Amino acid sequence: MHSMFENTLDNYAHSNGLRETNTLFKVIFAIATMLVSLASTSPIVPLLITLVISFLLIFQAKIPWKFYLKFLAVPFFFGFLTFIFMALFFGVGAHILDLGIFNLAVTQDGFNRGLLLFSRVLGGFTCMAFLALTIPMTELFSELERFKIPQIVMELAMLMYRYIFLFLDEGINMYHAQETRLGYSSLKKSFKSMGMLGSNLFIRTWIKGEQAHIAMESRCYDGSIKTMKEPESMRTIGARNLVLLTLFEVGLVIGLYFTGNFTLF
Repeated sequence: MHSMFENTLDNYAHSNGLRETNTLFKVIFAIATMLVSLASTSPIVPLLITLVISFLLIFQAKIPWKFYLKFLAVPFFFGFLTFIFMALFFGVGAHILDLGIFNLAVTQDGFNRGLLLFSRVLGGFTCMAFLALTIPMTELFSELERFKIPQIVMELAMLMYRYIFLFLDEGINMYHAQETRLGYSSLKKSFKSMGMLGSNLFIRTWIKGEQAHIAMESRCYDGSIKTMKEPESMRTIGARNLVLLTLFEVGLVIGLYFTGNFTLF
């Protein structure tokens, strides 16, 4: 049984507003944009990429904004925590904010480094979200084969994609089962329920994974997952799309050049 989250991702990947756009074009666009984001030495370009990709997903791909914000919440929280730690513990130079406790202070270097890392996290993740929400996974892996990625890496990625959702699905089912039995009705019961959930989740997921593997072997799985869709040719992208893609990426690179030394402090 597929998890609700996996079904939602697959549904959007198959029915979004950019579904008919050339798959190879979307892959090249997302990967090239992500590389620009990672290469940026200032937070401006990655944050601009975040806004552009978010606009495309919400207004062009028609992904519901509430779902997209939930999808973005985890990397945002992770990036924000990283920003806080970098600002407080990994900076040198002048202080821009003294907290007054435990000699903690926000330094210029730490703040700027943390903000840059935070913007890179958001920029990179939104590019990955663009791939996940506009391209079905089978088509995505089929297109990635043209980049000469080793077959074993592709197989592992596809299996990991499936098993991650097995893990989430089992965790959600166990949580709902505990909730219906009032397992979270008090703080004491909540700690006990979470402990039981954590101790049993790995075992239950392992069993589910074994069952999934047995089911695959019964359907003639031999270590290689075949996809029905053939990789698309570069010619199918079209001259207009290639020109737009080139102009956009060149514009981002120019932005890198002019904002390379930008800092807030």
